[in-house]
Amino acid sequence: MSHEALIGLVMLLTLLGTIFIGVPISFTLLFLAFTFGFVGLGYSVFDLAYLQTMGMMKEELLAAVPLFVLMGFLTESAGLMERLFVAFRMLLAPLRGSLFLVVILTATVFAMATGIVGAAVTVLGIMAAPIMNKAGYDQRLAAGAITAGGTLGILIPPSVMLIVMGPVLGVSVADLYAAAFGPGFLLATMYIVYLMGRSIMDPKLGPPVPIQERADSIIKILHDVFFGMVPLVALIGFTLGSILAGLATPTEAAGVGAFGAFLLTLLYRKFTWKGFQRALTSTMATSSMVLLLAVTSNIFGAVFARLGTANWLTESLLSLQLPPTLMLIVVLLLIFLLGWPFEWPAIVLVFLPIFYPVVKQMGIDLVWFGALVAVVLQTAFLSPPVAMSAYYLKQVANEWSLGTIYKGMFQFMIIQIICIAAIVSFPSIATWLPSQLQEAASKQQISEEDRKILEEQRNAPSLEDSSEYAVKKDEDEPKGGEDKRVK
Repeated sequence: MSHEALIGLVMLLTLLGTIFIGVPISFTLLFLAFTFGFVGLGYSVFDLAYLQTMGMMKEELLAAVPLFVLMGFLTESAGLMERLFVAFRMLLAPLRGSLFLVVILTATVFAMATGIVGAAVTVLGIMAAPIMNKAGYDQRLAAGAITAGGTLGILIPPSVMLIVMGPVLGVSVADLYAAAFGPGFLLATMYIVYLMGRSIMDPKLGPPVPIQERADSIIKILHDVFFGMVPLVALIGFTLGSILAGLATPTEAAGVGAFGAFLLTLLYRKFTWKGFQRALTSTMATSSMVLLLAVTSNIFGAVFARLGTANWLTESLLSLQLPPTLMLIVVLLLIFLLGWPFEWPAIVLVFLPIFYPVVKQMGIDLVWFGALVAVVLQTAFLSPPVAMSAYYLKQVANEWSLGTIYKGMFQFMIIQIICIAAIVSFPSIATWLPSQLQEAASKQQISEEDRKILEEQRNAPSLEDSSEYAVKKDEDEPKGGEDKRVK
């Protein structure tokens, strides 16, 4: 290991230590990158930071982040999740375990309209927890269903995490979206099968909705189902359908989705200036956190790669000569462990670029890998000791202890591990839809100008690769003790 690579390794270990004691990650990344970068690279670290920041600002895909976040907060303020919940509850009331089924179905549909996690878990907790307690539902299963269902927003498109992950892995966000549908719907189906199976075997765990609380008119049920589902499904269809069909970029579709969510707040007469201001403020806070972390992690990653530590880690892992599948499992296990103390932005933007060269060198399909990482990170949301979903739910369901919530989440974490194993064993779960869409797109006649644009996008480097050429190669730089500035 070279002297510069050792400096980078110490920088990485220092990062882990400082974050564990509670130091804000964005400023820690920037401080460590400048400090250790100056020791190892001299004044050129500041030029490198400038180039990486400008490169990140030119990444048009990241403009979709605040738009999709705004879409999520607007749909929440419009009361669409409550309408959807009531519609499913009226429709499925006679079934055993109906409230379990209502929670998962509501979470799955709402996940396709938000792309965020905290809001879904919180709103589901407010709506479902009191009703489930009153109906005599098992508290562990109820807490597990709410937290597991609420975290589907990180996986099912339009997941904000997948938008950020696309440039990191150098793959199309549309391909990642298509790849995430299979695992997302498989996971939701596994939740439903488990919950309904437990309810059928032991009716006390999830009794039907009491007769006196059911709708007494089929017309009322159809009315609630129509107005609870159709507008939201139409919004989802226009937004995600345009991306998957290649009619719009994720940024363009996000803009349409945010405007559509705004129109729904007017349609349902839920629009207030105070609520709109709250949605804008929440969007600004969430987006600022993600985008600031994107910039600082990109600078950190560039310094890390420039010091040579990234190449050293890649060579060390490859020297183990593990089979690709076993190496993939090792990488996923490390990401899962990192998911305990870290939120997804830190893992995707800081640690995923470290593993990216290894995965690429092993010839692993990056779209498949991205879908697997998304499922693993969703599993981390349910994994103690941090398990942010537990705290989101605890804030609105005080009658449930953290111990009860953790025990409920553990059951669903096992289901998620089974799902990960299935996707590793059968990659087509994630890759079938992207391949079908690519095959359909290849049959379409496109102009030569559009073909050149697509080719340029296809050959564009990932953010990790960009750090390799953001500065000149060592042989082009001054030798000896001269200042190694970027020309």
